[in-house]
Amino acid sequence: MTKVINIGNEAKIGDGSFSIIGGPCAVENYAQMEKVGCFLNSLNIKFLRGGAFKPRTSPNSFQGLGFEGFKILKEIKEKYDFKVVSEVMDPRDVEKASEYIDIIQIGSRNMQNYVLLKEIGKTEKPVLLKRGMSSTIKEWIMAAEYIKKEGNENIILCERGIRTFEDYSRNTLDLVSVPIIKSKTDYPILVDPSHGTGRKELILPATKAALAIGADGVIIEVHPEPSKALSDGFQSLDFSQFKSLFNEIKKINELV
Repeated sequence: MTKVINIGNEAKIGDGSFSIIGGPCAVENYAQMEKVGCFLNSLNIKFLRGGAFKPRTSPNSFQGLGFEGFKILKEIKEKYDFKVVSEVMDPRDVEKASEYIDIIQIGSRNMQNYVLLKEIGKTEKPVLLKRGMSSTIKEWIMAAEYIKKEGNENIILCERGIRTFEDYSRNTLDLVSVPIIKSKTDYPILVDPSHGTGRKELILPATKAALAIGADGVIIEVHPEPSKALSDGFQSLDFSQFKSLFNEIKKINELV
């Protein structure tokens, strides 16, 4: 049976509902996040994502606003009553970051950062553990065990695609990991169709597939103006595209 993760008052992941987490890849400024917050709130979405620390392949790419980004997230969170998901990269930042965010994300590049996993394991803060881009399912589960062994069992896994020889999509979205995780663990599992495909036109069908195969939700990148995004604009939906996805998934979910 899937463990239900309680994130503050009334917000849960793993309770049988299909959660949708939305927001931009990176927090760029207050105005951007205010637009995103107002939009997501109009759809009654309770979970907001946004990267304050951005591990990028190139050191010349936008690296995020750091704690200034966390402050912006907290302001939007308090204004619209969101639960905020954001990545922490440094074990030394875990305690301070917990003052701003509700779910600590461990990104793909840090899935096997064992010092970070242990430090987060010492907290009670819910954690979203993304699968490493070249990791096996066993390695992913063992990474979660590092957190659990330190006492924190509030773990949510996230399938975000793995690196294969295929180059049409950014990654290969391994959707069969969802029933495998359900059979091997009691962790709730989300799917990230934005990173998993890297292509806007594949995000809706991948989200439908995630719902059909039993995922507990999805985390999707949305930006007011994707063409001007400082990070991953090519895989971010604009508000109109996100609203269409939201309405279609809502209809399917009600039927299911």
